[in-house]
Amino acid sequence: MAESWLDEIAAARDGLDRTSTAAWVAGLLRAQITDGRLVPGAQLPEKELAAAVKVSRNTVREAFRLLVQERLLVHEFNRGVFVRRVTADGLADLYRVRRILECEGVRCAPDAPRGALARLEAAVLDGEGAAAAGDWPHVGTADIRFHQALAALVGSPRVDEMIQHLLAEMRLVFHEMGSPREFHEPYLARNRRLYDLIAEGDVAAAERELRSYLDDAEAQLTKAYRSTE
Repeated sequence: MAESWLDEIAAARDGLDRTSTAAWVAGLLRAQITDGRLVPGAQLPEKELAAAVKVSRNTVREAFRLLVQERLLVHEFNRGVFVRRVTADGLADLYRVRRILECEGVRCAPDAPRGALARLEAAVLDGEGAAAAGDWPHVGTADIRFHQALAALVGSPRVDEMIQHLLAEMRLVFHEMGSPREFHEPYLARNRRLYDLIAEGDVAAAERELRSYLDDAEAQLTKAYRSTE
């Protein structure tokens, strides 16, 4: 690989002030997955990663272990560590849990702080701006941020952590679609509609829209999975 993602991780080294260095490295890798830079099947070079962030290889192995537990990486004996491909069964379970967390976010919207709604709108605007610029991979990233912001309306750090991990897996799923534009473009207007309903205080309509949205996305992705089996 042309390791541009390694360069970004190396540049983040100055931000290391966490208690757990391994968790910090895991967070950097998770962010690369969420932003679409690390794709399913990519092998992670332990030695080069350790050098990039100036940590021991043992620390990198611990970071890998954390991400294996999150279902983002897979260790293959005598081959190394790879970014995981989500299975069709895993896809169904992701959507099962997303409905629980994101619909609860919608229901909590009337009591959410103004800043939480602002982050939701910012994600919508980011996606629309990226689409106008023809940057469809970034539209996917903005979509991930939008759904993170939906769940954040709950106001729970535990929910925030759960949705962060789930949506990192979702970014791996997005790579199953051949054309980022074909997949993401229809959802730009739906993100805008969801935000507008929430901002207007129509929680019931927003939840109906979100459930329909998630049903449609799951069906579309499931069809793509079946076409590759």
